[in-house]
Amino acid sequence: MTDILIIEDETTIAELERDYFELHGFTVELCHNGDEGLRRALDENYRLVIIDLMLPGMDGFELCRLIREEKEVPILVVSAKKEEIDKIRTFNLGVDDFITKPFSPSELVARAKAHLTRYERLLGKSRPAEQDEIHIRGLHIDKGSRRVFLNGEEVAITTKEFDLLVFLASHPNRVFSKSDLFERIWGMESNGDIATVTVHVRKLRGKLESNPKHPEYIETVWGAGYRFTV
Repeated sequence: MTDILIIEDETTIAELERDYFELHGFTVELCHNGDEGLRRALDENYRLVIIDLMLPGMDGFELCRLIREEKEVPILVVSAKKEEIDKIRTFNLGVDDFITKPFSPSELVARAKAHLTRYERLLGKSRPAEQDEIHIRGLHIDKGSRRVFLNGEEVAITTKEFDLLVFLASHPNRVFSKSDLFERIWGMESNGDIATVTVHVRKLRGKLESNPKHPEYIETVWGAGYRFTV
C-alpha cells in the first residue's frame, strides 16, 4: 500500500512534493487530473491525500467532497487560490488543512506527519501491517524479517540485494538511473562505483527471474536505468 496520493496537474510541483516525502521515508503516487485522482483515491487505501483545487477534469472541490464521503483519510489542499471563501469552502467539505502556493516543502511534510499522527491516534490504530509486506505475483517480500519468497520458497539474498529489491518494488513502474540507485542504496558508505548496481541487479535476476534474459520483475530501460514492473 502506498502512503500518499498527490493529485496535482503541475508536474514540477507534484515531483517536488513527492521527492520531499520520499526523503522522509514515505511512498508516493502522483496523479495529474481529478477524474483519475478520484478513482485511485477510492480504489486504494492511502494514508493521506494531497489535492490541488484547479485540476483538469473534476475540480478539487468536488474531489474533496467525494473522497470525504467515502474515506476517513487525511486530506490536505495545496492550492494557488488564496481567497478566504475558498479556504472556508474546503474546510466545510471536510478537508484537514489548506496550504497556499508557493509553499515550503518541509512545512508540507511536517503538517502531513502531524495529521497522520492525529488520525492514527483518533482511529486507535497504527500503520497497517501490510505496509511491511510486498506481494507481486509470485514474489513475497517481508520487510520486517528481511526475507524474500518466490512461489512459496525462500530465496537467499544479501543485505544490499534486499535493500535494492525493496526500494525498486516499493516504487513500481518508475525508472531509476544507476546513479540514483547507487546514491539511495549505497549512499556515502561505499567507495565503489555505480557498476555495483548492475552487478546486484544481475544477481537478483539470477535468483528471482525464471528467464533472466527476459526479466519479469526488474526491467532494463535502455539509456535510462531500471524499472520494477507490476
